[in-house]
Amino acid sequence: MAHHATGSDREPDSNDRLYNPYQDLNLPIQTLYKLPTSPEFLFSEESLHQRRSWGENLTFYTGTAYLAGSVGGAGAGLFSAFKSMEAGDTLKLKVNRILNSSGHSGRTWGNRVGVIGLIYAGLESGVVAATDRDDVWSSVAAGLGTGAVCRAARGVRSAAVAGALGGLAAGVAVAAKQAAKRYVPI
Repeated sequence: MAHHATGSDREPDSNDRLYNPYQDLNLPIQTLYKLPTSPEFLFSEESLHQRRSWGENLTFYTGTAYLAGSVGGAGAGLFSAFKSMEAGDTLKLKVNRILNSSGHSGRTWGNRVGVIGLIYAGLESGVVAATDRDDVWSSVAAGLGTGAVCRAARGVRSAAVAGALGGLAAGVAVAAKQAAKRYVPI
């Protein structure tokens, strides 16, 4: 059974996605069409920028931060529950104490860290939109702004320190991501 793609006489490559629109009609037609394997863009400018949209960015950072905060908070709650157990507690009381403490701490930490992720995502999307560059410095600027915004109510000094720590944390995270892409085979 010979396969040939429309518009060329070459044999199909194993990476080609072939489509036969008549496959379910039991017709003796063997015309196959090559489907694209990479995303298609309406405008050529869109293909130059390979990044998430601001909505995807917002969802990703907020969700990831909430999940990380919830897991960390549940761990802290678990530790706190074990610390507060008394010698005469029954198994049912111990389990109840663990579940209540872990759930409360997980929700609290998840909400706090999720808001930080939300602020970071909004600032990073704003910086990228304003500068039209998606690089390490955009992430550092967003981290700096996030730290400053989160601690602004505690004064200028606290906002400056938190901003510096936020910028440093964002820079380290982006550098670690780039190093992982380069040196860790997948």
